[in-house]
Amino acid sequence: MKFLLSLSLLAASLLFITGCNQVNGNQPETNNDYYLFVGTYTGEGSEGIYLYKFNAEDGTSTPVDTVSSSNPSYLALSPDHSFLYAVNEEADSADASVSAFSFDKENGEISFLNKQSSRGGAPCYVSTDQTGNAVFVGNYLGGSLAAFPIRDDGSLAESTSAIVHEGSSVNERRQNSPHVHCTIISPDNNMLFVTDLGTDTVTGYAFDSESMTLQNEPSIVFETEPGAGPRHLTFHPNGEYAYLVNELSGTVVTFSYDGESLEELQTISTLPENYEGRFSGADIHVSADGSFLYASNREDLNNIVIYSIDQDSGLLEKVGEQSSGGAHPRNFMIDPTGNYLLVANRNTDNIVVFERDRESGLITPADIEINVSQPVSLQMVPDNE
Repeated sequence: MKFLLSLSLLAASLLFITGCNQVNGNQPETNNDYYLFVGTYTGEGSEGIYLYKFNAEDGTSTPVDTVSSSNPSYLALSPDHSFLYAVNEEADSADASVSAFSFDKENGEISFLNKQSSRGGAPCYVSTDQTGNAVFVGNYLGGSLAAFPIRDDGSLAESTSAIVHEGSSVNERRQNSPHVHCTIISPDNNMLFVTDLGTDTVTGYAFDSESMTLQNEPSIVFETEPGAGPRHLTFHPNGEYAYLVNELSGTVVTFSYDGESLEELQTISTLPENYEGRFSGADIHVSADGSFLYASNREDLNNIVIYSIDQDSGLLEKVGEQSSGGAHPRNFMIDPTGNYLLVANRNTDNIVVFERDRESGLITPADIEINVSQPVSLQMVPDNE
């Protein structure tokens, strides 16, 4: 009887403490540490892929690991975060490849598994399907793309599909041949969308998740405004909208997506009004809550442009812009908490951390930088999964 009474008193005490914490606004202690992966160009001192521990409480980072890899200019993690994939952006197709690594989340170690030919020159984009069973690579030179099955140990098998684009567009200097720049799977895992800067097209190839192959002929072909230069495509979290950043025209295109077609809804500028300087669109991301979209400009602008997203229509409205804190912001990311936005400035060898207001979408410098040679790709995952 005394034992039962003691248990009752203990339970009541725990409930009281929990209630006090809730009244005082205190929450149970959580782990705010994340792993930050940084891909780089290795021509000026970088060794390859850098791993940091990112503290989402204060925005600071601590070095954890470094892995040698040649020009790992774009990174992708498997959906379960156990494996890392990186392009090796070599211009010569004989040297261009995609590498696979295992990632030990317990001790933060990255280990090389194998690599495969990327099936083209200067691979600049890598992604996985939604299940983590396939990797897709886009090759800038030659305008090709390829699909690779992922083995049980995370390593890559030889490609099951390789497709080569043909054509050109109106910009003779930049569009005299195909230049695939992005390969991203649809939210339903049925369609691989490919942006081609050289041909001004966004194409969708049906993906067979059983055979890990792509249909040779596209099911969807969208032609952009001539000279736009499609670069990166991203989807809204609800899967009903997609957003395209155009490198050469400084615009973002809003699409509706129904699983079978892309329908253009809006084209909006990333540039200041009456702007006449140099620019080059780069990266694009939607916040996890689907409320804001961000796009980066390089050249003379070097900024991040912020748009609000109408939740009923998917349409964009510009709400602000912010200097990237360096030169040539090729890639950026929003951290998993939504409280920070990190920008990789290639030409100034710095990753700049910004605090992000989740209500307004606006970002402000946190006065925190990570110094690393030619950073160009960022990925982040929790360290306590």
